[in-house]
Amino acid sequence: MPYFCIMKKMLIFFGIICLLLFFSNTGFTQCAMCTKTAQQLGEKPALGLNQGILYLMFSPFIIVGFIAYRWWKNNKAIEDDEIKQQ
Repeated sequence: MPYFCIMKKMLIFFGIICLLLFFSNTGFTQCAMCTKTAQQLGEKPALGLNQGILYLMFSPFIIVGFIAYRWWKNNKAIEDDEIKQQ
């Protein structure tokens, strides 16, 4: 049971860190072509471009995180069933 509590605390901690990174405004970086395009667009469209880049960047992380969580949950259920059978 202590292992589960540690994992839960770590998951909450990393979730909060990811949310803070997602909503921070200081981490906007772009490639050279995106920077040049954003400069030509103006301020508001450039902010939209930055948000779109961040959205596209975080999507694969969210998908992989969901798959990892389901895999972990499935393995945990299998281990619990094995322990109950003994």
